[in-house]
Amino acid sequence: MDNPETSAPLPETLSSASKDETLAAFREMLRIRRFEETAARAYTRGKISGFLHLYIGQEAIAIGTNLAMKPGDRIVSTYRDHGFALAQGCDPNACMAELFGKRDGLVGGVGGSMHFFDREKGLWGGYAIVGNHIPVAAGHAFASKYLGDGQVTICFLGDGAVGIGPTHEGMTLAGLWGLPVVFVVENNRYSMGTPLKRTLPVEDITSRAPGYGMAGDRFEVSDPFQVRARLGEAIDRARSESKPTLVEILTYRFRGHSMSDPAKYRGKSEVEAFRASDPMELTRRALIEVHAMSEDELEALDDEIIEEMDAAASFADESPQPDPEHRFRNIIIEHEGQA
Repeated sequence: MDNPETSAPLPETLSSASKDETLAAFREMLRIRRFEETAARAYTRGKISGFLHLYIGQEAIAIGTNLAMKPGDRIVSTYRDHGFALAQGCDPNACMAELFGKRDGLVGGVGGSMHFFDREKGLWGGYAIVGNHIPVAAGHAFASKYLGDGQVTICFLGDGAVGIGPTHEGMTLAGLWGLPVVFVVENNRYSMGTPLKRTLPVEDITSRAPGYGMAGDRFEVSDPFQVRARLGEAIDRARSESKPTLVEILTYRFRGHSMSDPAKYRGKSEVEAFRASDPMELTRRALIEVHAMSEDELEALDDEIIEEMDAAASFADESPQPDPEHRFRNIIIEHEGQA
């Protein structure tokens, strides 16, 4: 741990939080990180096929979002969706089994890494096609407005999706119809391996918000309680006024775009600089510096979570393959009496 006398001051949103809520948030961020690290090891052993996009470094956004939500609110996510699933309370055994393509997976092993889905937990899907889920989120929000159910849709996208046609279409309709939706750009500085300055003529993505007739907010993530407060304002606006918001959260991923990306386009000094402001490390510091927890206590917690994720990997490995018929479930609805 850094010397507290030389470390940067902790954010007010973090230092003012209670010990119980700080420890709970830290635990959930750590669970996401250890899940992702376990998945990465399984991928290198050939247990996971296809793509695997890790959420390491961005955990505070998923946890803060969950803290700001109410029952019935929906998340529509990108393919970097594991963190949201765990933050929403999905079983890590089922999540890992889905990565392994097994029958006990979150959607029966047929969705894989990019298509996590759990309606009961408010996770309405990870989407593999960049930008195409923004109109889907607008559709969810339209349904809420039509039904008057008071629910809010929170739609996540990456900075690389803001130039995609369906993104513009979905946001235009959200502003035009006054839909209860919050669009959150997780700006992790790279569109795959291309830095932001090479993809956008104006790097402040929220400068587009007035053109869509919506409010905007832009901030650098520091901790989950900051995310809860800032996103909470946008969610309240959607719920009480049926007005959309475009939020840009500046964050950083510590791994490549996917497991096939060695991330050689970034220098070591850049990564280390962002590690100093890693929201999970800042939350850990708060537990030690503000709430007097010991390194031994935190190591014990880490050991417990590592054991949980190792057990999830074992569960996934032992889970059977999906039945061939499972490919057609949730696709074709058979009516009574239909052959």
